[in-house]
Amino acid sequence: MAAIARSSSPSPLLGLALPAALVAVWEVLGRAGVVPQGILPAPSLVAATWWDWAVGPSGMGLNPYLGTWFETVLFSARRVFTGFAAAIALGVPLGIMIGWNRLVAGAFDPLIQSLRPIPITAWLPFSIAVFGIRDAGAVFLIGLGAFFPIVVNTTAGARDTPRNLIRAARMMGASERQLLLRVVLPNALPAIFTGMRLGLGIAWTAVIVAEIVAVKSGLGYVLWDAYYVGRMDVVIADMVSIGIAGFLSDRILVAIGHRVLHWKQFGAR
Repeated sequence: MAAIARSSSPSPLLGLALPAALVAVWEVLGRAGVVPQGILPAPSLVAATWWDWAVGPSGMGLNPYLGTWFETVLFSARRVFTGFAAAIALGVPLGIMIGWNRLVAGAFDPLIQSLRPIPITAWLPFSIAVFGIRDAGAVFLIGLGAFFPIVVNTTAGARDTPRNLIRAARMMGASERQLLLRVVLPNALPAIFTGMRLGLGIAWTAVIVAEIVAVKSGLGYVLWDAYYVGRMDVVIADMVSIGIAGFLSDRILVAIGHRVLHWKQFGAR
């Protein structure tokens, strides 16, 4: 019976119970005046602000945020997925080669491990100096942030390829290219998707950092602009939007992983 209980899937509503309880407590404290509305607006006010931000008539009145939510999210999403795609295109092949070839590992791994601890914020002055206040700087920071978890996890997946599989493939006459594409790469795919999920989370963090400083549009820019003018309701609505965008993009990646790795359980539900 215990084994059956552990194997059963929890209800999707279970994950909403704690957030709903926290929001309810937050709303009660806000309406009672325990929490200052200028610092932490009640959820009902944040929801109303988000609604105006999403569907309000843009270009009318003194509120510059009216009706700009979809455009703002698209700006950020485009930068995230451009940088993320570049990180995959570079990180996966390089990680496979580092995990497979000792010469490539000796040439690239020390450099990667030296650059990996440098935080994204430390790259901001370099990005602005090279790319200016443009999208290219934001995409560079996003791609850089996503690159390291992808390449490190891909390397680990390639190195963990069972030697018996490699020997068997060689005995059957497989070339080095066939070994990489038909043995090493499939074996590394679970680790690659794990690295991609980590990289995607960092990409959403990096886009906010980049948009606060390096560009003048997107969720990060609105976050800082709203804080500067004291619109904490917009700040919190922006934070919730970032969380939702990150969650949905992760769910899409997990769904792709389940389809690609149908032969092996992938990810956490």
